[in-house]
Amino acid sequence: MTMRHNNLSVSDVQEAISQSAFHQLYNPEVLEVDNEKAMLRLRVSMCDTFERQPGTGQWHGGILASLVDIAACYALLLVAEGPVLTLNFNTNFLRLTVSQNLIVTAKVSRVGRTVSFIDVDIIDDANQTVVTGNACYTIRPEKTLL
Repeated sequence: MTMRHNNLSVSDVQEAISQSAFHQLYNPEVLEVDNEKAMLRLRVSMCDTFERQPGTGQWHGGILASLVDIAACYALLLVAEGPVLTLNFNTNFLRLTVSQNLIVTAKVSRVGRTVSFIDVDIIDDANQTVVTGNACYTIRPEKTLL
């Protein structure tokens, strides 16, 4: 797959995430950015707000679904030639998620002229995949990036 690279660094992506108050609710830490593979990795830690029910330590499905969309969006920014808008995404919950930290990996699988696709995996502290997802975005090349 040949694609243009924006050559963003970990700090560039972290700064972009910090611009969104909604994304900051998750306090994601950018762990890795690979421009050549159009892939990024984030870490998000459990807090009381993310629990499905108080005291269970179980991640709420809505939080997990949002992480699919957030990670996919920022992975696409590694190669997009303009701002991106979510067209749709799906989330596959593979198992009950009880973990202090989650690692979210998003990799761009296809970039078209105006539509792109991203695959997302979320793993827990035991290195088990707990969620998979796919996202589809439109790219608005006539607009400025970010």
